[in-house]
Amino acid sequence: MEGGAGNVEPSEVLSLLAAVSYGFASMAMVFINKAILMKYAYSITLLALQQVATALLIHLGRVMGYTKVSSMNIATAKKLLPLSLFYNANVAFALASLKGVNIPMYIALKRLTPLAVLIAGFFSGKGRPHIQVSLSVLTTALGVIIAALGDFSFDLFGYTMALTSVFFQTMYLMLVEKSSAEDGLSSVEIMLYNAILSIPFLLFIIIATAEFPHSLALLIEKAHSFSFFLIFILSLVMGIVLNFTMFLCTTVNSALTTTIVGVLKGVGSTTLGFLLLGGVEVHALNITGLIINTIGGVWYSYAKYQQKKRAPKKLTSDEEAHYKDKN
Repeated sequence: MEGGAGNVEPSEVLSLLAAVSYGFASMAMVFINKAILMKYAYSITLLALQQVATALLIHLGRVMGYTKVSSMNIATAKKLLPLSLFYNANVAFALASLKGVNIPMYIALKRLTPLAVLIAGFFSGKGRPHIQVSLSVLTTALGVIIAALGDFSFDLFGYTMALTSVFFQTMYLMLVEKSSAEDGLSSVEIMLYNAILSIPFLLFIIIATAEFPHSLALLIEKAHSFSFFLIFILSLVMGIVLNFTMFLCTTVNSALTTTIVGVLKGVGSTTLGFLLLGGVEVHALNITGLIINTIGGVWYSYAKYQQKKRAPKKLTSDEEAHYKDKN
């Protein structure tokens, strides 16, 4: 009896917890990034520091016995190198877009990711998705377009950066899902590989774009400001939390589920963006688009729930690690 419960309940609880945690972390991170970039414009340096903090925290957790992470090996690192490159490209372009695009419009553009993931999954051999899944994602994308038509204050650079970020986000989410399924890696292990592989690449970009030494000088100059120091530390911590919840959600659920969670949290982010930051006039098209967008997200959640009920039970890499620790 205990074994059966262990096989079913952890999966449902972990799936829900992963999705909700990623939604909250992702929503918070949009505002934190916008806040820090208003005070510290060197986005690549910020990303590099987030990756260093991630690697150090995981290493510390392993030394103290809080996390079970297998030793890194060259073969796995080579397989995950494309994932790391896509991840960093996604974040770098997303941060660049936030410099010129307000939060509601940034989120509207990023909400096109589920459609990109669905198309990429079809062409990568995952087969034709269920009709309800396809229609729900198309409904979500339609809501994005309608909302965007109401208030696009066109910024060519910002919008190009955001759409490029959508492409790279799609690629790395597909690779995370594939790596978890084929290599049996847990979300923490994927985080560690991603952080270690990212650091040399980001350091090269920082030097090539001449962010260094200006980024370091500005960081030292602003360090005496308590408000800047607080938001800076918060950005590092939330960067780690966002990475963990994102990788966990993708390994426990799927790449498409992760992007749909991002779409649903975007409704809250967009509303807060309108109310707190301003800069965008509210039109009837905005409201209509957001309602259609939300309907699509809820419809997708229902379709995936029905699909999961019919599918055979399968342990995820994180659940297997948890099971091994208990035994």
